[in-house]
Amino acid sequence: MSEQKNIVKRAYGAIKRRMTLTPDVEKQPVTDQKKFRIMLLTNRDSDNIGDQMIEACDIALIKTVMKNLNIPEDGYELVSRAASIVSKYVKAKNKDESLLKPARRKINECDLIIFGGAPVFNYKYQIFYERTAVTLELAQEYNKQVMFSAIGIEDYDEASPKCQRLKEALNLGCVKQITTRDGMEELSKYKENEKIHIEKVADPVVFAKQIFCDYTKVNHKKNKKVGLFVFRENGFVDNHIPFTGAEQAKLWKEITRILTEKGYNYELITSGYLKDEAFLDLLVRDYGFPEKKCVFNMNETEKLAQKIASYDAIISCRLHPNIVAYSMDIPAVSLIWNPKITGFYESIGYPERAIDVTTAKAEDIVEKMEDAMAQGIVKDNGYLMSVYRTLFEGIRDAIEWSDKTIQPYDYMTLTENLSHFSGTSEDEKEEKIKRKFRRTYNTLNDYQKKINKLNQKIKMLEKEKQQ
Repeated sequence: MSEQKNIVKRAYGAIKRRMTLTPDVEKQPVTDQKKFRIMLLTNRDSDNIGDQMIEACDIALIKTVMKNLNIPEDGYELVSRAASIVSKYVKAKNKDESLLKPARRKINECDLIIFGGAPVFNYKYQIFYERTAVTLELAQEYNKQVMFSAIGIEDYDEASPKCQRLKEALNLGCVKQITTRDGMEELSKYKENEKIHIEKVADPVVFAKQIFCDYTKVNHKKNKKVGLFVFRENGFVDNHIPFTGAEQAKLWKEITRILTEKGYNYELITSGYLKDEAFLDLLVRDYGFPEKKCVFNMNETEKLAQKIASYDAIISCRLHPNIVAYSMDIPAVSLIWNPKITGFYESIGYPERAIDVTTAKAEDIVEKMEDAMAQGIVKDNGYLMSVYRTLFEGIRDAIEWSDKTIQPYDYMTLTENLSHFSGTSEDEKEEKIKRKFRRTYNTLNDYQKKINKLNQKIKMLEKEKQQ
């Protein structure tokens, strides 16, 4: 028997040992027990292309791990889904089993669940924490292993029932590994199960240059073009930073004036989030920014990669334009609205490139951008490899791989073997637009409901006044 057949046989044997079902729940038959099934859960259905890039880069890294382990393409199946496989209407108590059926089926059909970069720990303003907790409870019930890769983590709060609900689920036996890109101190407070491996790692998007290389040609002509990534109108205020939308508009006005005076070309752009694009439109309509300098309708990962590759530098608020630029060796500075901005720049060794908007002036920001352009970027391969190495180790252990002599690729071998992004299909493009429109409709409907309630209150007050 050939060596490859021996490898496949060992993989299949390990896979069969993992495929156990809970007897007292509704079962969905596994149609092909020869394939090791990985379910990747990310925020892939977000308008924010940064989240979509996480999905694309995670897929590439996982495929490369399987190649590294000598598992052929027909020996495994990788299914990517939105992290919200559990309905938002599922409650912690008195769970409606009919709402859990889709999640049960999806979890039952896989052998390993990998959460990648999604806001699955968020409990302060979102309900994602509960959906994550239920997903983990189902994984425990079905005896499925779970990994969290390069997760962003909110603050830990001992007094918050929501936070403690999440903590309890995270320490279930099904959870084998949790890595974070920016919240190691908080993560260590979540951990009570000593068997769970935790570590700080790079964001998978640090490999965007290699993964999106078929769609980008990094600019080496130095045409003094700068990408300016704007943020939603109340984005800073919503994150407890006293910096209004009007102040943000004024800051961008000053930055564009200074850039023009210094001979730079510029574009105002977003990473696709609906409210960011709404603010970009507001800059044109209410603040007089030239429309020809604005890039609208950012909906595809490859388009964002192409745009960033065309710049000599960027100034951004959102995190992932900074990470893509870093991957492509394009200098960037960022306006701080969240600790993850500071965390990223500290991780790559350039903390001064994260800027406090409440104290910095436009002149300071442009000066820091030019300093970054003059200094360039020096990368630490150990930091870059951390996200791949931990994925490799977690997947290898989940498969119960008997050959412990296989080591993760080194940096050069990894970059040579990374799977390339295959592009956004026409159906996917249509689905992205549909999701964005439906979110717009939902926002408009919510506003209309509020208007209707206010109108009813006005009528009641007028009626009371007449009496």
